Amino acid sequence: MRPEPGQSSQYDLVVIGTGNAGMHMALKARQSGWRVAIVDELPYGGTCAVKGCIPKKVLVGATEVIKRVDAMQDRGIAGSLQITWSDLIQFKRTFIDPVPATRERILMKEGIDTYHGHTCFLGKNIIQVGETQLSTRFIGIATGAIPRRLGIPGEQWVSSSDEFLAMDSLPEKLLFIGGGFISFELAQVAAIAGAQVTILHRSGRVLKEFDPFLVDMLVEAMKIEGIKILTDMPVLSIQKSPDCLQVLAGKDERKVFETDMVVHGAGRVPNLSGLGLDAGEVTTDAHGIVVNQYLQSVSNPSVYVAGDANAKGKPLSPVAIMEGRAAATNMVQGNTIAPKYLAVPSVVFVFPLLASVGWREDQLIEQGVTPVVYRRETSDWYSSRRIGLSRSGYKIFTEGEGGRIMGAHILGYNADEVINVFALAIQHGLTLKDLQEMVWAYPTGAFDINRIQLE
Repeated sequence: MRPEPGQSSQYDLVVIGTGNAGMHMALKARQSGWRVAIVDELPYGGTCAVKGCIPKKVLVGATEVIKRVDAMQDRGIAGSLQITWSDLIQFKRTFIDPVPATRERILMKEGIDTYHGHTCFLGKNIIQVGETQLSTRFIGIATGAIPRRLGIPGEQWVSSSDEFLAMDSLPEKLLFIGGGFISFELAQVAAIAGAQVTILHRSGRVLKEFDPFLVDMLVEAMKIEGIKILTDMPVLSIQKSPDCLQVLAGKDERKVFETDMVVHGAGRVPNLSGLGLDAGEVTTDAHGIVVNQYLQSVSNPSVYVAGDANAKGKPLSPVAIMEGRAAATNMVQGNTIAPKYLAVPSVVFVFPLLASVGWREDQLIEQGVTPVVYRRETSDWYSSRRIGLSRSGYKIFTEGEGGRIMGAHILGYNADEVINVFALAIQHGLTLKDLQEMVWAYPTGAFDINRIQLE
């Protein structure tokens, strides 16, 4: 029985966080017959379902329609489309508004006790939720991430990506701090919807987790559509005037940018504040909770971690699901599953799409590896020309000519789907020759794999 406030109860597992990592951790443990509880001080669902991947992709889907039509002007398509922002936001809400209640209903149906409220450790195996203490054999931490503190004067005027995705009207001018995937995705959405958009990045290279050859092509494509992308432009301060926000940025030469809204896109950090991790004897570093290869805390063996709170993981929803399931299995069966991250693809959901899996060239060089490099700009290929795509390309790394695939990087219309083929190849040690011996459906993005040739 679930305890009343002020009482205590014993569980096999208490999960903190109801995003993808926490949800799958709790369900997997419950399927093994464990007594499980889950708690969140925010509405159930986590970042991806409520404030991240899902609502963002709804907006991106609408802007893709606009881009597709614009790209085909004078190619058989005439006339233009426009986004009605308030209607698009209302459509987005049809996806996210039901999530908290639906997710809690699923958990309760499986026999998992659900709690709401602030959570903190009272000991290695005891947590407190409001006035209720929960004793448990294991604790799963899946609390997600929050925007990184900028540490600049006027930081209070910076809006989060959550706020961007929730606003009912679109400002005339927007400025994004940081040149990561959040800024690129939301900046393009705003620009296509009619706003004037600027991205300021503190160092010389944006989207540093992706291949520079393709990133440069993407940056050019976005600049053509009016998005200003400025590098070596760290934000120093923000001031609010009666008419706008004034953003001071730069290194040797400083510049003031006037905008209606400043959006945080400068990275996220694990959401661990207020958990009382010291009381739980849970060790952290600058990247999150320190765990072993089995997602187990190195300092408190009763604690397992999944998702963005994991110092060793990758901040992606599919990784959170994988880690949640692996952590639960390791708790129930003993440490048997060590997650692997090399074959996990990443995608920047802009138009054209930018996707990556495996190693980058600089990472291979650092390891003393000299791969065979396949690289080409492919805007003249049928798959790009038929939809008017002016920027597309690939960069593939193999071990020897036609050999085992070590990394794949794609810019193009179907990049988000084709990258999964390369992820599967890396996971199972397939070669480029293996992929090119396949009979792919034609004409499709996957068929283009057959056209990859040594430069």
